[in-house]
Amino acid sequence: MRSKTFIAVAASLAALLVLAGGLVAYDRSNRNEIAKGVVVGGVDVGGLTRAEARAKLDRAFVAGLRRTVVVRHSGHRWRLTADEAQLSANVDATVDEAIARSRDAGLVSRAFRDLTGGSVDARLEPEVRYDDGAITKLVRRVRRAVDRDPVDAEVHFSASGISHTPSKIGLAVNSGELHRRIRAALVSPTSKRRIGVQTHHTQPKVSESQLLRDYGTVLILNRGAFELTLYKDLKPAKSYNVAVGAVGLETPAGLYHIQNKAVDPAWTKPHSDWVPKDEQGDVVPGGTPQNPLKARWMGIFDGAGIHGIDPSEYGTIGHAASHGCVRMRIPDVIELYDKVPVGAPIYIA
Repeated sequence: MRSKTFIAVAASLAALLVLAGGLVAYDRSNRNEIAKGVVVGGVDVGGLTRAEARAKLDRAFVAGLRRTVVVRHSGHRWRLTADEAQLSANVDATVDEAIARSRDAGLVSRAFRDLTGGSVDARLEPEVRYDDGAITKLVRRVRRAVDRDPVDAEVHFSASGISHTPSKIGLAVNSGELHRRIRAALVSPTSKRRIGVQTHHTQPKVSESQLLRDYGTVLILNRGAFELTLYKDLKPAKSYNVAVGAVGLETPAGLYHIQNKAVDPAWTKPHSDWVPKDEQGDVVPGGTPQNPLKARWMGIFDGAGIHGIDPSEYGTIGHAASHGCVRMRIPDVIELYDKVPVGAPIYIA
């Protein structure tokens, strides 16, 4: 009886040993095979050997990465090749990881899984490396070709009048977005490699509407022609014949602004050689016969201004005859006065 039991136990042990040996041999034969269900970079490599998986990834993953990225805008093209981007992917290391994941389970579990058609749920992504500086250089090339600075509206003064440069809206590449899209295209073998440039408009600091606000009213004094022209919205509205400063007492040239205004202004005799010393600084009330500033005053600079004159002096109109001021006929200066605000530019040529 004992011998039968012994024989049965021995036979069972022998069978187990044979089974174990078979499992070990089976497992060893599969040690370089990736389990079903393992995906690398979106490519199913389940059931493949290390060499087979590497070859498949070269075809389906690496080849996709090697495609040239093309940036497009308005008929222009800029290219970034894989070599220029110094693109590389650690496919070998990821295949090693796939093998390791396939052998995570114990011997019996692995054998049972393989024999019953089981799988490993593992999705691995190879690390893709690239030179970010190459992307930055490409974006700079695009910007140099596409970016357009806005143009400020400008006004130009001359003796002949006013001209102006209209404003223009600028254009700028959305640099951060373009950089992000190029980077995303480089690291994905299935991404679109044709990238359109996104742009946005940039506004000028000075628009035409702002120019019109700043220069809605302008005076241009052409001393040589003895003509003072009023401009409204950068267009000539009316011209007046005037007198200007005599030789040695010239009306100052340049760009100024109307500093102050007054009706029937008082006149302070200046500290000038043509005024007797004992009268310098005296104030002559406005509206009196002794006051040469008739009807209206518009101050320009350092005592010089625009004012009316007595009709007896109308003969000086059209001549260099004043002590630096701009002389006008009384009806003309009254008319002009109401049309010119304090702060209005006056260009004297």
